[in-house]
Amino acid sequence: MRFALAALLLVGAASEDKPNIVFFLIDDLGATDLGCCGSGFYETPNIDRLAARGMTFTNSYSACTVCSPTRASLLTGKYPARLHLTDWIPGYVLPKAKLKVPNWTQALPLEEAALPRSLKAAGYATGLFGKWHLGKEDQSPEKFGFDVNVGGTHQGHPPSYFNPYKIPAISGGEKGEYLSDRLTDDAIRFIRERRDKPFFLYFPHYAVHNPVQAKPELVEKYKAKARPDAPHRNAGYAAMIESVDQSVGRVVAALEELKLSEKTLVVFTSDNGGLLQNTSNAPFRAGKGSAYEGGVRVPLIVSWPGTVAAGKRCDAPVVTLDWYPSILELAGVRVPPSQVVDGLSLVPLLREKGSLERDAIYWHYPHYSPQFPTPHGAVRQGDWRLVEFFEDGRAELYNLKADAGETKDLAAEQPEKARELRKKLADWRASVGAQMPTPNPNYEAPKK
Repeated sequence: MRFALAALLLVGAASEDKPNIVFFLIDDLGATDLGCCGSGFYETPNIDRLAARGMTFTNSYSACTVCSPTRASLLTGKYPARLHLTDWIPGYVLPKAKLKVPNWTQALPLEEAALPRSLKAAGYATGLFGKWHLGKEDQSPEKFGFDVNVGGTHQGHPPSYFNPYKIPAISGGEKGEYLSDRLTDDAIRFIRERRDKPFFLYFPHYAVHNPVQAKPELVEKYKAKARPDAPHRNAGYAAMIESVDQSVGRVVAALEELKLSEKTLVVFTSDNGGLLQNTSNAPFRAGKGSAYEGGVRVPLIVSWPGTVAAGKRCDAPVVTLDWYPSILELAGVRVPPSQVVDGLSLVPLLREKGSLERDAIYWHYPHYSPQFPTPHGAVRQGDWRLVEFFEDGRAELYNLKADAGETKDLAAEQPEKARELRKKLADWRASVGAQMPTPNPNYEAPKK
């Protein structure tokens, strides 16, 4: 199996040279949902400090506009289209829609050389605290190399953020305790117990995904602060963000207390753009589930005192799947030549000793979603971004440098550039074996 080969081929770095990895993946957090990313409403002092002591990426993207594909890309380094895992599990069915979605893969395949499995073989302790959403019992986190799993099941969101959570992978705890706090308690315990060897702490918070449920005292705080005309004004959502911020602050404080800060890479990002029901992604267009920038632009902050310089900003476009080769490189794990990895290592950017040799970033979403975008694909090359809609073959072209909000479609004014990017997108789909939707024989045109 491929994962066995990947696990055996190590660069040979000594255990003491391997950095700890703490990876925060927040659910549905928008690109501007942090104080350091421009919000004047949400309060995130701990995350803002993390940004001040590290590097903020200004052109960071999720691998998909919804959650499960992004999570699969993080753990494999592959585009969702290559994995055929292109929608949130189990997806959204519109039986009378114009197109029939492909027969896609609804779990992370066990044969994939998953990140925790390779890190475990390289001597890492591995723990997941939070959301998995990549399969049921046969594809549980433990099957992919996690020593510890607190909270990771097939569930895409918690039935309740207050105990009892009704999440099978979490037991005990006091009635009424808050989920973000509980996961943080267990994550810090993991750090303390594994501090004598390198560890990979994967912390995919359930927050800030619906249902919007937060600590009452924080909700009241933001109700008093909210303005009805402001883009950010949802008090419950703001309170959930503050609880995530408290979580980050507590984990970073534990690393400092144990004198592990300079030995630990901390990454903070999101799985897709913010849900418009709860937040605004302005200046980026639309939000979660959409074809536009608001669906895939996400915050990305990296801190590693002594290695990543403080207060840095990086404008290079990067995407979720880049973290797979980045983390393996830092851990001293060599990827076999036979293993396909679509992501590029970000280590040159983190060390400020090089750039990425990347031509373009691609997205493929052959599905419908509750947010009602139609099936689509997209490509970003340089400042240009093209979106192609599969129902009617229409394409829209935007120059992000001049128009970050994608307000002016330039396809008619720049037909050669549009044709060039459409061909590039089609060629990429062919190269990764992307599944396409097909005409639906049961289609019923919507009534006016």
